[in-house]
Amino acid sequence: MERWDQEYVDMEVPAYILIDSDGTGQFQFGLVFGEIDGRVEQIGNSPHFEFSWSGQDENDLFCGRGWAVIENGELHGRFYLHQADDSAFRAIKDRELDS
Repeated sequence: MERWDQEYVDMEVPAYILIDSDGTGQFQFGLVFGEIDGRVEQIGNSPHFEFSWSGQDENDLFCGRGWAVIENGELHGRFYLHQADDSAFRAIKDRELDS
């Protein structure tokens, strides 16, 4: 993530984002975790995953939004915390999930 260093991002668990085929999912980075509700939207020639999320940041209820696209086999996007920080992110697929 561009805003936080890797030590913070992986503070409690290795950071992750999981998105199911129905557009729901979950994520955690640092002390921020939540549930995702999203939809794939066609923007130009590429599909974008636009989502909202609700969860917690340091035990305070929080919500936000975000987006993601697949580029060269990686997920790139941005998380927004409502009325707070935002950060670009890059995620790579965990090959163990393929088995």
